[in-house]
Amino acid sequence: MSGPGTAWRRAERRLDAAQIADEREVISRAQRGDTAAYGILVTTYQHLAVRSAWLITRDVAEAEDAAQEGMVKAWRALHTFRPDAPFRPWLLRIVVNEARNRRRHHGRQQHLLLREAAATPVSVTEQPAPEGLLLAHEQQQAVLAALEQLREEERLVVSYRHLLGLSEQETAQALSIPRGTVKSRLSRGLSQLRTILTADDTHRPTQEPSA
Repeated sequence: MSGPGTAWRRAERRLDAAQIADEREVISRAQRGDTAAYGILVTTYQHLAVRSAWLITRDVAEAEDAAQEGMVKAWRALHTFRPDAPFRPWLLRIVVNEARNRRRHHGRQQHLLLREAAATPVSVTEQPAPEGLLLAHEQQQAVLAALEQLREEERLVVSYRHLLGLSEQETAQALSIPRGTVKSRLSRGLSQLRTILTADDTHRPTQEPSA
């Protein structure tokens, strides 16, 4: 079988995603070797995969490469995916593992994708509290700076939950940690964020009213 790359780029022309409403059906077709169906999954999750990888690599090019390689590895391993399992965390776990492997060899940092993630939060119906407060427009830059002060363990959990909009269970699966660990790291990370943001507000100079 030829590689899926060329077929992925033609996926939208060969198969309209609107024709298959059920993701499980798309996955089932992909598991039977339908590269156009897998192309729909790639299109659906590519951006989320890159953002997830960047939170680990902190490098745009490395994140894109990790997401692409993760997609290829997921294609090769698709026969092992259980149809009754959620697909998104299964895919992100593969991407996260690839990103972690790449991070061992590359240490450059960039902030573009994290800013984009904060600027384009998931819908309110998908956001667990206190997402609205965390990503309020006027607080974005302060939150981004505060996130950089957290340990990676807390930063990743907070970012996956509140920037990428993953559930606790999805975050646990994607990062290969117990759900209880997600809860404790999230609680600790949010508490530290509040402390940092409160301290920043305290030390921010008050603007004098104009004459």
